[in-house]
Amino acid sequence: MTTSQQEHGQRSPEQAREALHRVRAEVAKAVVGQDAAVSGMIVALLARGHILLEGVPGVAKTLLVRTLATALDVDTKRVQFTPDLMPGDVTGSLVYDSRSSDFEFRPGPVFTNLLLADEINRTPPKTQSSLLEAMEERQVTVDGSPRPLPDPFLVAATQNPVEYEGTYPLPEAQLDRFLLKVVLPVPPREDELEVLRRHAGGFTPRDLAAAGVRPVAGPADLAAGSAALRSVQVAPEVAAYIVDIARATRQSPSLQLGVSPRGATALLGTSRAWAWLNGRGFVTPDDVKALAHGTLAHRLSLRPEAELEGVSVTSVLDSALNAVPVPR
Repeated sequence: MTTSQQEHGQRSPEQAREALHRVRAEVAKAVVGQDAAVSGMIVALLARGHILLEGVPGVAKTLLVRTLATALDVDTKRVQFTPDLMPGDVTGSLVYDSRSSDFEFRPGPVFTNLLLADEINRTPPKTQSSLLEAMEERQVTVDGSPRPLPDPFLVAATQNPVEYEGTYPLPEAQLDRFLLKVVLPVPPREDELEVLRRHAGGFTPRDLAAAGVRPVAGPADLAAGSAALRSVQVAPEVAAYIVDIARATRQSPSLQLGVSPRGATALLGTSRAWAWLNGRGFVTPDDVKALAHGTLAHRLSLRPEAELEGVSVTSVLDSALNAVPVPR
């Protein structure tokens, strides 16, 4: 790294990759057995996308986001989405200041680096959509004035897959804005025993410092990593492989909605990030297959008759992947 880079807090791609690998170890000090979710959030941050976390209550979704923010040394805020939440409660609003006899803008919790949108499907579509501009444009518009959000900016939204009473399912257009969807499973027996051992030893989720979690990377590492993705090569046959997978989903008789071109572009971006994290300057078909389910599954919509027959999105996507020849 040059003297100029050091003075400006810049990182080389190699230093950034090493720092981001250390983040996984730091998060593991507080969160047991959710390595796939940690990797997914790092990929989303590198590819400048957002992530949807799905899991039953109690599988450490909130703890995961808080711990990752600590390890990355970035600001984080949490919004509990409820039926009475208003758009201004997320984006911020104009408030009258009697001292200046004028309106001033009070930023909402969206003005952060890592926003945890907890149970996003419990709030009405009007409030859900207030996040769309923030997610897509990295800004919010209040009273006609655009206000840029901090960089980096990631929305990590959670939804409960079992309690649908009183919820507002995310529309396809909003689901398509999430780069990745990661399912956080109930941990296997050994991991659950480790959770209990830690709690018996005095661990408390509210005190990450006592667990030894410390910042090991920062925004400069994410910026260096994001810049390095542009140099990750994608061979024409690998690009064609991604397109053919997307087109195969559109031809499936079980789906009423296949992968859009935006979805194919998303898979290209996540595959590049995964290749770079694994120390390669080119994307392989294995990278594409490794990220296909996380990047594409939430963009697919089953036909009602296929749902009645017990067909799953996972099986349809597996069929599409198996139907497309892998380039050599």
